Amino acid sequence: MVNVRIEDDIVVFGVQGLYQLWAFKSRLDVPRASVLGARHDPEAVRGWKEWRVPGTSVPGLLTAGTFYRDGQRIFWDVHDAANTVVVDLNDQDYSQLVIEVEDPAAVVAMLNAAGSAP
Repeated sequence: MVNVRIEDDIVVFGVQGLYQLWAFKSRLDVPRASVLGARHDPEAVRGWKEWRVPGTSVPGLLTAGTFYRDGQRIFWDVHDAANTVVVDLNDQDYSQLVIEVEDPAAVVAMLNAAGSAP
């Protein structure tokens, strides 16, 4: 589970609890201007994630960490597919974040507004 909040011009993605251990990350800070958009996408967790380095993957249960797919570096932290949000990024170490959040609709609205803010 990931907690998402905005602090000034930075979007903070805080990895919660034991997910920090499985994802090998506790926090990702992304400039607001680098958020291209977000969408609620429970189907994103289906299929092959390609290579993980480092990360944890238990099919049907948990995907967490850094994965490479089609030449893109993607951060995953998902247990419950129903709460999956995909965040597209520009000019960052990761091209996408695929995360589980408590309230997908609220997070998508906040991130889409944050990305369009001056």
